[in-house]
Amino acid sequence: MASSQIVRGSVVVAALCLASPAFSDTYVVPDLSLRWGPWEGWGVSLCWWANEYGSRDDLADLMFSRKIFEFQGNSVPGLGLNIVRYNAGSSGKSTVLGQRMVASRQLSSGRQMQGFWLDPASEDVNSFSWDWNLDANQRTMLLKAKERGADRFELFSNSPMWWMCANRNPSGAAKADQDNLQPSHFRDHAYYLAAIARVARDKWGIHFQSVEPFNEPRTAYWSAAGNQEGCHFEISSQDSVIRLLRRELDRAGLRDTVVAASDETSYNQATDTWRKLGSNAQRCVGRINVHGYQQAGKRDLLRSTTRPKPIWNSEYGEEDPTGLRLARNLTQDFQLLHPSAWCYWQAVDSGGWGLLSSARRGGQEVVNNKFFVLAQYSRHIRPGMEIIESGDMNTVIAFDRVNHRLVVVAVNEEGAQTAHYYMNSFPKFEGAATRWTTRFAGGDRYVERHDVRLTKKVLECPLPAGCVQTIEIEGVDLPEVAQGKR
Repeated sequence: MASSQIVRGSVVVAALCLASPAFSDTYVVPDLSLRWGPWEGWGVSLCWWANEYGSRDDLADLMFSRKIFEFQGNSVPGLGLNIVRYNAGSSGKSTVLGQRMVASRQLSSGRQMQGFWLDPASEDVNSFSWDWNLDANQRTMLLKAKERGADRFELFSNSPMWWMCANRNPSGAAKADQDNLQPSHFRDHAYYLAAIARVARDKWGIHFQSVEPFNEPRTAYWSAAGNQEGCHFEISSQDSVIRLLRRELDRAGLRDTVVAASDETSYNQATDTWRKLGSNAQRCVGRINVHGYQQAGKRDLLRSTTRPKPIWNSEYGEEDPTGLRLARNLTQDFQLLHPSAWCYWQAVDSGGWGLLSSARRGGQEVVNNKFFVLAQYSRHIRPGMEIIESGDMNTVIAFDRVNHRLVVVAVNEEGAQTAHYYMNSFPKFEGAATRWTTRFAGGDRYVERHDVRLTKKVLECPLPAGCVQTIEIEGVDLPEVAQGKR
């Protein structure tokens, strides 16, 4: 396995190509006059995998470092994720007014995230109503991520604390399309999240730049018989909680912490939710969060409807271990949604859902091919780079002005071909080139090569069939122009 050396003052070109018996060359001319703002980074949610693997240094290395590691006998490049989404737990074993949490029979212990607010007797976070020793594994991985360079943190909620729920069940109401947070506890839910953010700042050394009070709130997924924590929120409920959360964050001295909303499961649903929120709630939202499960959704409509709010694709996942679907959807997000960050759901999970497949019957975790596909993006498109209009629906471009580094990510669903990138608009475009390749069907897994041609600002490189490819070229300047809007 060849290792990756990130060269200062370089161009990066990443291209996705899918196997097909027929092919034609790709020609790309970027439009340097349109730029979509700075890239914030790549992330992952910690629940549920960190609840089980939170003490694992090797997994923390793979996710949050960019070093090359030996893992399970193979050389593996660290992803360099810099965004961490921490789940505010909702489960607990305490007794409140003679009642205990009602747990779905389908809710495994690994998906029961322990909440800190044991009972409503006191709001004092230093009282016996709170236990900050809980959820140790997730907090441990949170700190390991920070030690390895993660610099953006988000607190999010799958469900309010169980005792705030109408049926005392953090998996949802009896009917999945009904709210489960009692209106009398709207403010408690907001206070709970703000309290965690304040304690994290003061005691853990973690500053949550954003807090998301919902998770796919308008879907009919979350029922009392479900296999994870979840809670339905109608628009009116979301509106109230958003405004209350903003107030509680301000009261906690966290005015710089953004309220993110609403983590809807699809782009279309996110658009509808935003349109129906009241203007006061909209003003309280500092960033739009959306999940990327609707692969053919109207990304551009969500972008135009919510502009100028920044957008994160805050959760994406599927069970394709090859990484083909991941790369295709990631490219569409860049082209149509213009997010400023992109986060995967489970780092370790069963089958193809995880970047790593979880161990079975005492075995070892297996690195899925999609891990190496994501590495092509996350290791080279780094925080602070400007996203530039590529002029091609299958190509994404980013530029690092400090290090003179360009990033181009292109989708090619044909077979092996040659890609031609016309860089005449760049005042300076020169230097040695290096490429890295990951193939979907196996074989190359982030393999380094030095065979890219650069002639008079025209970059030509082979695109093998069925691969994701990254190219770095040294010595590039970008003209000064006004940035476009996301």
